[in-house]
Amino acid sequence: MADLSRINLIMAETDGAYHDAAVRLGLSDSALRILYAICAEGGSCELCLLPRTTGLSKQTIHSALRKLEKDAFLCVSGIGGKKKSLSLTPEGRELTERTIAPLMALENAIFDSWPEQDMAMFLELNQRYLTQLKEKIKEL
Repeated sequence: MADLSRINLIMAETDGAYHDAAVRLGLSDSALRILYAICAEGGSCELCLLPRTTGLSKQTIHSALRKLEKDAFLCVSGIGGKKKSLSLTPEGRELTERTIAPLMALENAIFDSWPEQDMAMFLELNQRYLTQLKEKIKEL
């Protein structure tokens, strides 16, 4: 029997750590996730990728994007539909260099400190859990 309470606590505390990072970096949780996703894609991406890569609802994404665009941190281009593209502005690149880049660097430092087999196991087990969870949720 899985220790579900410990698993849930670790997942919740991980989410809490990212919330703490957002607060320390002066970002909302949704802005952190969106900017992180855009940075992971090299500074631009299609809007349709964000729900999957951030875990945020479409409504939350659109609200956060409006604010990020209003604050001149990113540019939304394209006309209608899901084919909109998001790109960091020069101000957005400056912001992400101060915020997202250090966060990614500390994550990489943590993972780089792990033996290669631990990293492989971590990825394998997380992927297996996600795949099985998605399958089982379809049965609800």
